[in-house]
Amino acid sequence: MRGDVEWGSIPGLVRSAAEQHADAEAVVDGRTRISYAELGARVERAAAACIASGLEVGDRVAVWAPNSLDWIVSALGAVSAGAVLVPLNTRFKGTEAADVLRRSGTRLLFVTGTFLGTSYVASLRRAAGDGDGDGKGDADGDGGPGPLPGLPSLEQVVVLSDDAPADFRTWKDFLAAGEGVGGAEVRRRAGELDGSSLSDIIFTSGTTGRPKGAVITHAQTLRAYEVWADLGGLIRGDRYLIVNPFFHTFGYKAGVIACLMRGATMIPQPVFNVDTVLANIAAERVSVLPGPPTLHQSLLDHPARDAHDLSALRLVVTGAAVVPLRLVERLRGELGVDTVLTAYGLSEASGIVTMCRRGDDPTVIASTSGRAIPGTEVKVADAEDKSVPPGTPGEVLVRGFNVMRGYYEDETATTRTMTADGWLRTGDVGVLDEAGNLRITDRIKDMFIVGGFNAYPAEIEQLLGLHPDVADVAVIGVPDPRLGEVGKAFVVRRPGAVLTGDDLIAWSRREMANYKVPRMVEFVSELPRNAGGKVVKGELRGR
Repeated sequence: MRGDVEWGSIPGLVRSAAEQHADAEAVVDGRTRISYAELGARVERAAAACIASGLEVGDRVAVWAPNSLDWIVSALGAVSAGAVLVPLNTRFKGTEAADVLRRSGTRLLFVTGTFLGTSYVASLRRAAGDGDGDGKGDADGDGGPGPLPGLPSLEQVVVLSDDAPADFRTWKDFLAAGEGVGGAEVRRRAGELDGSSLSDIIFTSGTTGRPKGAVITHAQTLRAYEVWADLGGLIRGDRYLIVNPFFHTFGYKAGVIACLMRGATMIPQPVFNVDTVLANIAAERVSVLPGPPTLHQSLLDHPARDAHDLSALRLVVTGAAVVPLRLVERLRGELGVDTVLTAYGLSEASGIVTMCRRGDDPTVIASTSGRAIPGTEVKVADAEDKSVPPGTPGEVLVRGFNVMRGYYEDETATTRTMTADGWLRTGDVGVLDEAGNLRITDRIKDMFIVGGFNAYPAEIEQLLGLHPDVADVAVIGVPDPRLGEVGKAFVVRRPGAVLTGDDLIAWSRREMANYKVPRMVEFVSELPRNAGGKVVKGELRGR
């Protein structure tokens, strides 16, 4: 069954879920519990408010907030009003968020209040040229009409809180403004959408260090995550702890969208904390727990694990890093998890490319990322994009319904990434076995994965290069027992500088998302370079 045929669009899915699973519990967020019927009503109210705010079909709406019921309602409400969703990484600093908001032309932003001790509003104000926080600054000189002059396209900012600065709006006030828009108008607006309409732009950094936005449609999203739900065996009544962040495809689509398709209960968790995970699994009888291997390893190794009832847990889907066979065996043996699956995907392919099947041998699950999902093709190719034999490493290429429409307003990058006959170059090196199972072995892009988050050396190098005492820098990924990999920076100091490794790490924590921060710094007199001037990272890794 093709999801895009059954539901037509994401708002169609939301309405269908509200009707088919009306009395089932949809979301548990702290003390708040709502049914699918209530969720449908809240999303419709948010969509009405978006329409009342002047939002048009195709306008970009961003959400910069941790996993919560408000994230779900604001995002689905915006999409139901015809907007294209732009999820923002909660680990971004203000400058990083402002860059994505500016380049995507976002008109409306939903933002959290204070999260993990950080005021996102204040951070954004500083980055958007309003350093004194009075809402009147215009450091960029582009005279934007909205509350943040440095972001000329951003007309409204809604704080998902009861308090907001005078030139922003509270969530409550925003919703109240939509009360004059009836359900018929909301449904009419949703009816303007079909499978080919754009649903979201997921920004993901490339090796150039400049974030690029993968453009995905409603049909691609629905079809891909109906496949995910089918292969994973997600069913009505499942209770799904969503620790994967909603700004990531794994959280929003494999989480929220998949649950809507099956009538499963969503239990969003805003921050990964193993004690909270254990408490939630026991208290909420959680049955489904996707996440990176580090999450499950932490769960298994927790000293208080046996004090919690984890018996309801039946489905684990993991990936984003090497999965030790021992981890699969422990999840099945020690926790009694019936189904453990691995998968591989990237934002440019709707977040899913390959996936294991229920019943696969544990060695296949641990050593590969499974086979191409239905309706897609995967090949491993040489430098001329020609297929290589099974067992031979090469670049992983993907073709099918899941491949993005292109990078948002970046034709050059799109042309570089897509072949003329529709293959997406992933930049990952892999090997296919005779059965078509894919094993990722290396990364052409030098990307490394920190606790499930993709870290791109070129982007980190650009940021480190802004430090006044750094003359030259190269970053590689090195093994880490807890996070899988972390960054190590090789730094050439400017003459006379007395910069220490601790100094640079502390500075980095203020200037970039935590997973990008190098955990180690080695100072060198010069970086090894080839005749073309490119840093020879193989030599650095050899050290």
